[in-house]
Order: sequence, then C-alpha cells, then structure tokens
Amino acid sequence: MLWKQRKDGEETPFTPLGPFKLRLPFVHYRFEFPDYFQGLLMCAVDLAAIPLMVQYLGMPFEVALAVVILNGILYLTHHLLGDPVIPGWITPAVPLMILFVSQFPEGDERIYALIAFQLTLGIFSIFLGITGLASKVVNLVPSAMKAGVILGAGFAAVITIFEVGGRFELFPITISITCAVAFYLIFSKHFAKLKQRGGFWRVLSNLGIFPIILLAVVIAPLFGEAPWPTIEWGFSKPDFATLFTEFTVFGLGFPPFMMFVASIPTVLATYIVLFGDVLQSKALVSEADEFRKDEKIDYNANRAHLIFGGRNATMGIFGPDIVMCGPMWAAMQVVVIERFKEGKKAMHSIFGGSGSFRWGTNTGLLLLPIVSLVEPILGIALALTLMIQGYVSVRVGIMQAKSQRDLGIAGIIGAVLATKGATWAFAVGILLCLLIYGKNFFKGDDDKDGLFKNESEKKAG
Repeated sequence: MLWKQRKDGEETPFTPLGPFKLRLPFVHYRFEFPDYFQGLLMCAVDLAAIPLMVQYLGMPFEVALAVVILNGILYLTHHLLGDPVIPGWITPAVPLMILFVSQFPEGDERIYALIAFQLTLGIFSIFLGITGLASKVVNLVPSAMKAGVILGAGFAAVITIFEVGGRFELFPITISITCAVAFYLIFSKHFAKLKQRGGFWRVLSNLGIFPIILLAVVIAPLFGEAPWPTIEWGFSKPDFATLFTEFTVFGLGFPPFMMFVASIPTVLATYIVLFGDVLQSKALVSEADEFRKDEKIDYNANRAHLIFGGRNATMGIFGPDIVMCGPMWAAMQVVVIERFKEGKKAMHSIFGGSGSFRWGTNTGLLLLPIVSLVEPILGIALALTLMIQGYVSVRVGIMQAKSQRDLGIAGIIGAVLATKGATWAFAVGILLCLLIYGKNFFKGDDDKDGLFKNESEKKAG
C-alpha cells in the first residue's frame, strides 16, 4: 500500500506514464467509502442524460443506458491518470448541442452530426493539450463574444424546458416544486447560514441535488405527472450490440467531411464554455491545496485537456453522447473538496475522494434497483439540472462582460445563439464587434467598475 508511505507535503504516490500519473485504488490511494456510497446514489444524475438521447437521437432506453455506462467508465480516467477532479458533462453546452443536432433530420444524418461534433471537439482538445495553447485560444476571443456564448447557453437551457412541448408541460407541478427547493438549497443566503451550523444542514448540503431527485420520485406520482417507480432487482441491461450496429461508425461508417466542417462553430462555442470549467477546476483544486498542506496536489490543465479530449474522441467512436465529456462536475467537486478540508483522517487524498465517488457512480449504474427507482422521473432530473445550469450560465456570462457595450453585444449574441445556433451567433458577434469596436475588435473597452451603475448613479457620482 504505497499510499501509506506519503510524507507530509508530498504528492500521493503514482506510477509515471508519460504526461500522466497512474494511481490505482488501494495501491496508490486509500479507498474512501463515504464518497463511494454517495456516488452509488448520485448515479441518478448521470442517468438524466437518457431522456435527451431518447428524444433527440431516437435511442431506445437500453441503448442510451449503454452510452451512459460507457461514459461512466471513461469518467474514471481522470483520477486514474493524475487529474484530481470529478468529471462530468459539459452541462452549460448541452442546449447548444441540442440546437446543433436538431438542425439535421432524425436518423442517421443526426447521428453523423453528433459523431462529427464529438470527434472534432476531442481532437481539438487533445491538440490544445499537447501544444499548451488552450489559454491563448480563449484569450483571442473578445470578451463580448465570450459573454454572449455563455449567456446563450443559459438562455437555451431555460428555453429547452419551457418551449412548447417542453418538459415543463409534462411535469409542471413537480418541476416548479423541485426547482424552488433546489434554488433555495443551492443559492439562497438563508440556507447558506443554516449550513454553517453543521449537523443535518451540512449533510443535506453535501448531498448535492440527490435529495431533490428523491423528492421528485415522491411528488411526481402524487400529482399524477409520473408513475410510482416499480423497483426491479438484479443488474441493469445496457444494449451495447444495438449501440454499436445502429448508432456508431461501426454500423454507419464515418460522417461525410462536410459534417465535420458544419460542426466547427458549435465546437468553438462549446470550447469557450468548457474552458470556463477548466479554470474553475484549477481554482477549486488550488483552494484545496492551500488548505491541506499535507498533500501536494498537481493540477495540470494540459493533462486535463488530453484526458477529456480523449474521452470525447473515444465516445465519438464508440458511443456518441449528447451531454458530451466535460472536465468537471462542479457541484460534486465542491462537496468532495469540503470533506477533504476536514483533514487526513476524513479523506487521506483528494484522489481517494474523487476516485471513490466515480467508482460508486459506476457501480450504481449497474444496479437495477437504483436505475428503476429514478427511471420515471429522469425527465424531471434533467429539467432540474438545466434550470440550475441556466441560472449559473447567465450569472457567469454577465460577469464576463467588461463594459456596457460588451453586455449589449452579448445579449444579442446570446439570443441569436439560443434561437439560431452557434454559426449565426458567431457571425452576428463578429459583425457587431467590428461595427462597435473597429480596430479594437479584440480589446473592446473596459468600464467594469461602472458596469452595473445606471446613468443617474453616474451623474450623482
């Protein structure tokens, strides 16, 4: 057990593997059972991707489950290869992905579009990881356009729920109640004060959105919006055979070249959103590293790009996934880091916490009782996830703007992106930045200190 040999101030033991650092459970890190059992339950959130694949890709439930399980296996690559995070979807970009694939007819052409997109995103991310160009690429994008893309992702997330035929029409009461509870638990100042008392409130906070999903399991049947779950025993039955023969390059062949060309604007928009998650990952890990001096944590953005880029490329070949492969599941990363801060006895290594959690979610996906419990309300879980993401994206998008002009441009880009897709949004954004900023296209202007002051406040000042 090499993990026991770590001295204070050193990294958790690893086996060098090129740019990666291989760490295996029980050998290089202590297995953390509290995080494992939490992951066992939180796999319900991973399952919320299934309604999207059923609705937009025409996948049967068992085929979509196979995609979720394959993605779950790849989640493990982050901590195994030296990235101290809990990976997840590229949640803010899911609405952009829906808009992109919806431009193509249902059937093979739509699957081709998703394959082309995910392969392009994967290869692009790997290239940036190898060359170390990630931050430079994002810095070239004007702040107005960055703000607009993130705002647009937030708009699209909310529109997806409330549009005609959207999920709100199917589950109006359940979505209203669960969203109200979720926003209170996650964003309210009042609950933040309750958390500081510890005890029950701290435990409730650490469970993320899982208690809200359990609430939906009860509320939806009570109001007649979903059936009571029929608990089944045994193991889940993903249909990998149909996945490979009808939804991948093995059965369909590679997409036409123009599909890859058509995916480029959405890939760039997705990457702008994705890079925000990379920055957030670095900030959270740095915070944990400062708090726990006994373990040196090595977070490398280039290595992270190689891993999530490889995941996207692999899924593009073996199981195209509409929720994509992102660098971090922010909510659960925060939960694990908070427990990590409690000291070495609570969590010996951050790799033990993040790794054990993802071993837990993978186990949960294989257990039929858990899958069957949440199956009736997966659409509600997805709506809940998108509402929370919509709130966060709008807040973050606005803060990306450096001036009132930026904010005006961003609002238009966001609206165009949410209604017409990334290609039109980039075209409109480039034109507006040229018209308004001219030779200062990349620089823009910066009045962030006065960004939220109205004219009367400025005159008074």
